[in-house]
Amino acid sequence: YKVLKLNNVADIGKHLVVQGGTMRNDAIVRALELLTKAKVSRCDVPELMGAYGCALYASEHGKGETSLENIMKKMQYTSALLHCKGCENRCLVSRYRFASGKNYYSGNRCERVFTNGESSKRATNAYELKYHLLFDRASKSVDQPCLNIGIPRCLNMYENFPFWHTLLTECGIQVTLSDVSNFTHYEHCARMVMSDNICFPAKLVHSHIQNLIDKKVDRIFMPFVIFECKESEEQNSYNCPIVTGYSEVIKSVQGEKIQIDAPAISFKERALLYQQCRKYLESLGIRKEVITKAFAKAEAEQKNYIHTLAGYNSNILSEAERNERFVLLLAGRPYHADPLIQHKISDMIAGMGIEVITDDVVREQKATPQEAHFLAQWTYPNRILKTAQWCATQQDNVQFIQLTSFGCGPDAFLVNEVKDLLIRNGKTYTLLKLDDINNVGSMKLRVRSLIESFKLKQERAGKNAKETQESFKTTPACDKELRKKKILVPFFTPFISPLIPSIMHVAGYDVETLPPSDKASCDWGLKYANNEVCYPATLIVGDIIKAFRSGDYHPDETIIAMTQTGGQCRASNYIALIKRALLDAGYNHTPVISLTFGSDIRNEQPGFRVNWIKMLPVALRAVLYSDCIAKFYYATAPREEKPGQAAELRDMFLHTAAHLIRNGKSSELYDYLGMAARQFNSICRDIDCPKVGIVGEIFLKFNPFAHKDITGWLIERGIEVVPSALTDFFLQAFVNKKVRTETSIVRDILPKSFYKWGYSLVWKQIEEVNRIAGHFRYFSPFNNIFAEAAEAQKVISLNAQFGEGWLLPAEIISYAHQGVNNVISLQPFGCIANHIVSKGIEKRIKALLPHINMLSLDFDSGVSDVNITNRLLLFMDHLHEQEEQYLCPAEVY
Repeated sequence: YKVLKLNNVADIGKHLVVQGGTMRNDAIVRALELLTKAKVSRCDVPELMGAYGCALYASEHGKGETSLENIMKKMQYTSALLHCKGCENRCLVSRYRFASGKNYYSGNRCERVFTNGESSKRATNAYELKYHLLFDRASKSVDQPCLNIGIPRCLNMYENFPFWHTLLTECGIQVTLSDVSNFTHYEHCARMVMSDNICFPAKLVHSHIQNLIDKKVDRIFMPFVIFECKESEEQNSYNCPIVTGYSEVIKSVQGEKIQIDAPAISFKERALLYQQCRKYLESLGIRKEVITKAFAKAEAEQKNYIHTLAGYNSNILSEAERNERFVLLLAGRPYHADPLIQHKISDMIAGMGIEVITDDVVREQKATPQEAHFLAQWTYPNRILKTAQWCATQQDNVQFIQLTSFGCGPDAFLVNEVKDLLIRNGKTYTLLKLDDINNVGSMKLRVRSLIESFKLKQERAGKNAKETQESFKTTPACDKELRKKKILVPFFTPFISPLIPSIMHVAGYDVETLPPSDKASCDWGLKYANNEVCYPATLIVGDIIKAFRSGDYHPDETIIAMTQTGGQCRASNYIALIKRALLDAGYNHTPVISLTFGSDIRNEQPGFRVNWIKMLPVALRAVLYSDCIAKFYYATAPREEKPGQAAELRDMFLHTAAHLIRNGKSSELYDYLGMAARQFNSICRDIDCPKVGIVGEIFLKFNPFAHKDITGWLIERGIEVVPSALTDFFLQAFVNKKVRTETSIVRDILPKSFYKWGYSLVWKQIEEVNRIAGHFRYFSPFNNIFAEAAEAQKVISLNAQFGEGWLLPAEIISYAHQGVNNVISLQPFGCIANHIVSKGIEKRIKALLPHINMLSLDFDSGVSDVNITNRLLLFMDHLHEQEEQYLCPAEVY
């Protein structure tokens, strides 16, 4: 009943029936009996449960003609197969004609032609107008065009096509739009999809690109849109990494066939947007004065599109209220307007006589502050949350359905918050998950269930009864008491985590690192975190709940701290996830604070302050030191004279470093680094070992439990692991700022000389460390981050700054330059950033580095050990083949 959020056990009922017949359901039956103290039965014919339900309903509610007895008398029927010709789907429809003379149709995806009498009048579907408002303009032809540019009908073109079409056509460029989405074309191009668990809207892009190639356009325009318009006072207005960066995947997979134009774009600020558009159009030979006029018209056209759509939705709503008709707000991403992605759900609902409006109804309304455990940083989810808030204030005849695509990263955090927001305000929440499998029947059933439950609610509570609203609950803020409590931080990596308490001690805080993750972390994480969030989030939540359940930490006397970057990746929402988990687990008095350098994140904990200017030198020394110890350890472990020597030295030097930092002697770290280099040298046998580089999502690649100790597995087989440097993860900020400024994505508040000066100070430290650590004979020095970025630019845009961003391919290229041609890329299952920066551009990486042996591994709480091991063994076979070719080329060939 806790899962179902019922008030008490009695709400469940006296007798429960469980569907299915598996061993697992036996356990469920027993668990329910223990929880409810009621008799629980398991039906052995689950396929008939719906029929039983109908019979019970008819028995209870049926009267006269609709009584169960009369229904049974008229149950004789004949059937026939028909082909619907109402649209291109050509549905095969089964007609059942009963003794009463009434017909029932099944198999039809909508009820435009074959209706079951649910509505005598088809209702309005706002998605139809939205689709036509977007794309009917594409039929416009340009006299004597200077270019023919193709635009794929996908992703953010469902948001910005009016702007781009107007801008280009007013500049004398013919715009060719790809044809409507087609499932056959999608299947034909499915072989080009680089990541199986990516969302359907992304998979569909390849067929639209191929369609434009077949149309022989001159080039294809697929902008790299980082920010959308900021519609209200949310934290930020990012696109998700898929919407932003899928052009990079297209360049890798299909780009060799045609020029793909993907200029970096931000709709966040008008003046910067103009600069971005002007730079791109001038590269095509368009004059400045033409661009200026075209830009103004494009802006006006986009605003007119939004205004028309918002007004149309408002009119539908007003008309429905006047006629007391039921309204469903079907909220989703802009690309859910695609009939193929949406599977024509809006059409089906309208066919049932229900008015359908879109989330665009709130586009021109001022947003009210949204109470939710959600960092509002992506435009499309922000709009859905805003719409849910609006719907919660409407009359009961307006209900909410959310559309989401399987594999959607941001929605994994969003759905629970939308659900809670609506339920707190007495609204019913329905979620429809979409992918490339068309199962409209089950969706139709869910919509009907929503309508029937609403009718029953009205019958029982009275038409004008108001639901009691519940207040939003969250973890407390912490002000004056902050420095008196212990701050707990999740375990990250064996190399930097032991130093974090000492670093924060210098800042004046009592910090303790939680124990490393284990199987119990997985179990607790799965219980208290949405099971569709990424794997690191599951482990982090599990670590925290496990710590409190152990009794070693008192939740009322501690505080949880978590890093927060504020970027496009989902990791910035881990804090929201932790807060929800703490509340669900009953730890209502434990504050959660954010460790962030960024200015985009609002500080919700006024009592927590860190003087980063003071702390940066200490943190830099600590990170460089820990990275060097990692390099020493991984190079030594497969060469150590006695098992365990490398681990002993690693632990000893990290313990020493923690002591030095805590006592304000971080400047002495480099002296001990020299000692470490000599001592690791002393236990190393002078042998050659095959090398494997490790890249991937930051938590996964550094956390041994998260990646099932792949590094240990490799070491046991005599492989030298070449680790990523945590230093580079932080130093990429210098490149990111420079790139974003040069491409006019952000304004440069500080002079460029300031960043150059800042990096020169850091680089002096790195050169000193390279000199000292270079006494270890297997040491690989730190590279200049700008040199690494220059190499990465050969395969990906440097505006790809989500997750590990361009740094991941930069690391792979750096490994290749060091002679490390075997690389393992680790990512959480469904990592939206790594879809782009790892798997998505693998083809371009291999084209640049033909000898690279690259293995991508996905991880989650249920990943099979056997599957991981088998793939590693195949990887090792390839590795040994490469070694033989390198060492004995004559014998091999």
